[in-house]
Amino acid sequence: MRHIVGIVILTFSFFALDAQDGDMIFSLKEAQEYALQNNKTLINANKDLLIADEQIKEAVGNGLPQVSGSVDYMTNFNYEFEFNLSGSSSIDAGLIAQAMQQTMTNYPNWTADDILDYQASQAFEAMMQDLVPPATITMEDQASANLQISQLLFSGQYWMGIQMAKLGKKIAEKSVSSTELDVRENVANSYFLALVTEKMVQILEGNKNNLEEIMKHTSDMYRLGMAEETDVDQLKVQLSLLENSKQAMERNLKLNYNMFRFFMGMKSDTEFKLKDNLDSFIAAINANELLGTNMSIENNPTYQILEVQEEIGQKTVDLQKWSYAPTLAGYYSYKEKLMTTAFDLSPKNAAGLSLSVPIFAGGTKKAQLSKAKIELDKINRNKELVKEQLLMQEDQLTFDLKSAYENYKTQKENVDVAKRLNDKLKQKYTQGLVSSLDLTQANSNYLQAESNFVSATLNLLQAKLKLDKLYNKL
Repeated sequence: MRHIVGIVILTFSFFALDAQDGDMIFSLKEAQEYALQNNKTLINANKDLLIADEQIKEAVGNGLPQVSGSVDYMTNFNYEFEFNLSGSSSIDAGLIAQAMQQTMTNYPNWTADDILDYQASQAFEAMMQDLVPPATITMEDQASANLQISQLLFSGQYWMGIQMAKLGKKIAEKSVSSTELDVRENVANSYFLALVTEKMVQILEGNKNNLEEIMKHTSDMYRLGMAEETDVDQLKVQLSLLENSKQAMERNLKLNYNMFRFFMGMKSDTEFKLKDNLDSFIAAINANELLGTNMSIENNPTYQILEVQEEIGQKTVDLQKWSYAPTLAGYYSYKEKLMTTAFDLSPKNAAGLSLSVPIFAGGTKKAQLSKAKIELDKINRNKELVKEQLLMQEDQLTFDLKSAYENYKTQKENVDVAKRLNDKLKQKYTQGLVSSLDLTQANSNYLQAESNFVSATLNLLQAKLKLDKLYNKL
């Protein structure tokens, strides 16, 4: 939904063009939404979120059926080997006598002639075996196509791995939110800085125009002999210093515009205009913000990231505990024999189960579990520490906002006083009642008061911006 709103605002900002020069015109909100779509740092953060999505798919995929196939080919270069079924042995008289004695013992009814007939038969059979030629076997080429399917049946670490991947995505989401907050802050800060610089350029331009009128009047009076040459010289120096200040501020304005373009994700030559003004932002500050509010720690992005890190720490401990559990997997394979030999006795189908039970790992698993518990303890302590720091930061930023607002009101009154004094001295100068030195001093005081007021305005807006970021309200 956020992206849809961003696209609508972005489209509107593109069509909000100035009628004369075609510049894009941004309010602060439109500028922030534009930056959320184009800031390069934020784009990379969103890419990290996409990577986290793929890591979850990767973790889930490790437990789904795994199918692999292969084609194997092997050649033995037609190697041949042979074996001989015939045999010969050397038999002496002692072995013959021993064999006859054993035969007569086993067959007591046999006569010596029966034994001789049996021996003759055995001798003939041996002679026949000697006539059999040697057998030759050729090792032919072999080729097969294999298909194997495996499935993880039980693994505690697998399920914990999926949960860790999901927490990784959660961290990426919080990182995107934190980056969005930084982008909004940077755009607002550069927006305020550009408006303040524009205001200073306008003040210097107006002061320069007033001083030029006084310079013209003094020059006329000098030609009439009613003013001193030193009065003219003093005004020339003052006017020259003012022109230098104006040019320096214009250069500073270009730098601030470039900073704004950078945070917006614009090209360096993109032309734009700012729609809002400083007074509208000051008017938006209400009394409740100066009193401070009870901050909800859970809404702070830094604290939210620590909460996710705490979950990851706990899951890491659980993961190490599951490392002691067994792992069960099953598999099935099929082999199609494309080319084979006569002595290939391997089956085409095979299936089985594999149970892996950790027994002893030299204390490694115990050390890893202890380390995970220590890390979790550190995360919990850091979480409490950050909570205390955020509460102190809230008090400090609230005090800063109050001080900035009080200074803003003081500087605003000071501008009014300095302007009235400068206008009176300018009137008296035209009447010849005060010197040019008094007038230039009053003009300098007025210019300094304007500068202090604009600086106080910027400090007030920045103080509010920091507090809004702490509350996650940008």
